[in-house]
Amino acid sequence: MSPTLTFAPLPSRALIAVSGPDWRDFLQGLITQDVETLAPGEARFGALLTPQGRLLYDLFLVGREEGCWLDVLAEHRTALLQRLTMYRLRAKVELAADETPVSILYGADAAPGAGFVADPRLPDLGWRGYGVEAPAGAAIADEAAREAQKLALGVPGPADWGSDRTYPIEANFDLLHGIDFKKGCFVGQETTSRMKRRGQIKSRMLPIAFDGSAPTAGAEVLAGELRAGEVTSVGEGRAIALMRLDRAANGGLTVDGRPVQLERPAWFLEALGEEVG
Repeated sequence: MSPTLTFAPLPSRALIAVSGPDWRDFLQGLITQDVETLAPGEARFGALLTPQGRLLYDLFLVGREEGCWLDVLAEHRTALLQRLTMYRLRAKVELAADETPVSILYGADAAPGAGFVADPRLPDLGWRGYGVEAPAGAAIADEAAREAQKLALGVPGPADWGSDRTYPIEANFDLLHGIDFKKGCFVGQETTSRMKRRGQIKSRMLPIAFDGSAPTAGAEVLAGELRAGEVTSVGEGRAIALMRLDRAANGGLTVDGRPVQLERPAWFLEALGEEVG
């Protein structure tokens, strides 16, 4: 049976409209993603980091005819606007909250119409919609269903990385097309590039599977008596955890004394050049 085409509003996301003669140069020096080649109707995944290279705010860049939208977590929009305004200095850039609603369309191999752009992380994540209604024949779902679909794919989200506590490579931004290592400088670029170049990536976010009730976010994942990770978000039968890769490799993992199984999604293995078994 083919997957059902599903449309879900995303009230947790909000938009910032960026425009003005200097908008590309302004964003190019700040965020992890290349802005210079962004085309209208294209979306790119990225983030604004701290100067020390930790994730502050995830975002999607959505190209428009005159500028772009930043698709951000709604609860972070005001703070991000304030930070961007601080960085603006004399740049000819206009920044404003935009109330166009954000949605998602996923679950079937169908070509959406105007107002939808492909999610740049993975094809299975579908299309992000801006100011659009559900296509004819699409099932209507809520945001919880979308989160369950992401969890099934093993894709972490803002609940997993929070703000100013996680390096973007730990959250797999490099594997999900969220960092352009060829674009030049951006805030936090030195630490990010050094981690990638030296291969000093000890921890990554990965799904774990379990039976019974879900553990709580923040629960320790143990490999024997050694700490191997921390649960960052939970769903039915699965969770995302920030895992120490060396300690997780041999299995025998537990959370709250119960066994859990570490999973490595196909996209994760393919991005690292490992065989999908």
